[in-house]
Amino acid sequence: MKKIDEILNQEIKNIRDSGLYKEERFIESAQSSIIEVAGKSVVNFCANNYLGLSNDSRVIDAAKYGLDNWGFGLSSVRFICGTQNIHKKLEKKISQFLSKDDTILYTSCFDANGGLFETLFNKDDIIISDALNHASIIDGVRLSKSKRAVYPNSDMNELENILLKNQDARQRIITTDGVFSMDGFVAKLDQICELAKKYDALVHVDDSHATGFIGKTGRGSVEYKNVINEVDIITSTFGKALGGASGGFTSASKNIVDILRQRSRPYLFSNSLAPSIVNASIVAISIIDNDSSILEKLHENTNNFRKKIKDAGFTIKEGDHPIVPIMIGDANLANQLAKEMLKMGIYVVGFSFPVVPKEQARIRVQISAAHTKEHIEMAIKAFIDSGKKLGII
Repeated sequence: MKKIDEILNQEIKNIRDSGLYKEERFIESAQSSIIEVAGKSVVNFCANNYLGLSNDSRVIDAAKYGLDNWGFGLSSVRFICGTQNIHKKLEKKISQFLSKDDTILYTSCFDANGGLFETLFNKDDIIISDALNHASIIDGVRLSKSKRAVYPNSDMNELENILLKNQDARQRIITTDGVFSMDGFVAKLDQICELAKKYDALVHVDDSHATGFIGKTGRGSVEYKNVINEVDIITSTFGKALGGASGGFTSASKNIVDILRQRSRPYLFSNSLAPSIVNASIVAISIIDNDSSILEKLHENTNNFRKKIKDAGFTIKEGDHPIVPIMIGDANLANQLAKEMLKMGIYVVGFSFPVVPKEQARIRVQISAAHTKEHIEMAIKAFIDSGKKLGII
């Protein structure tokens, strides 16, 4: 056995012994509110399918049309021979949707964040990041040679202190998740933008858990906090509410997008986004623009679930986002609860370290517009029965 195998075997054993080993369950059907797992139909409460578009016939038909008319893939990057008319159409549609000058497509939002900071900022700049930002922002910042600072989650006093101490930097940029995915908290973007204006800083928001379904018309946390025209850079994904496949983007001023097209490494050295995804994403945005009922249904389902799970005695993170973290604490207990729930026909997953801090294990419930009232009632009953069985409530 090679030395690396000895080292990794011990590390994997330690992960298993601590209850932090992540098993992958196999889904035997299309993504939807009802999925097949191990030959059994269960209600899915842990997908990013907030609007139910992952299996929407209109989105699927658009993907098929893209496949039939534009091919399976481009076999190239954008600047060689990988740009089709539909890529430009999608970029324009997103720019209009988010009130930005231009948009650049990536194969994922992880890549969008990975190619952002090192392109725009250098050693004379400072990047100021929220402590709970997504791993893609953290990794993107690491690639940059800029000075870095981190403020505790949503701590505006510390953010202001950092801005005040770094007025000699060439550029200052505040980067934050629009919604913190493990907690369902919306960032204090109104206050962040006020501080950015006061101290001459840029603002970047990763709105992956908000684009399409948060805010009055689904424009995201930037709309929810009424700062859509004050945020300088928005990165987000098509892999959640907008159909759930893959792909990401950066929307910003013309100059920012232009320089990203010239120098952003994930854009320059990755194949173009597949035509089926591009065409389906165009239709997904159109559905949101023309059908407010799915947003209303999502909000109704979210409020209903939040009230009833709290009334049942569970501890949840407060808010009004369809991410509802049910706090358990112990990693093993969270995994046991998820297994009990699956037996009762409800698909949820336990989240533990390093995805969340130690001793803060939880079940992250995600509500969808595709859930019926009956689905919500089933989930509440399963949580109550399983929670009592395990001594959680």
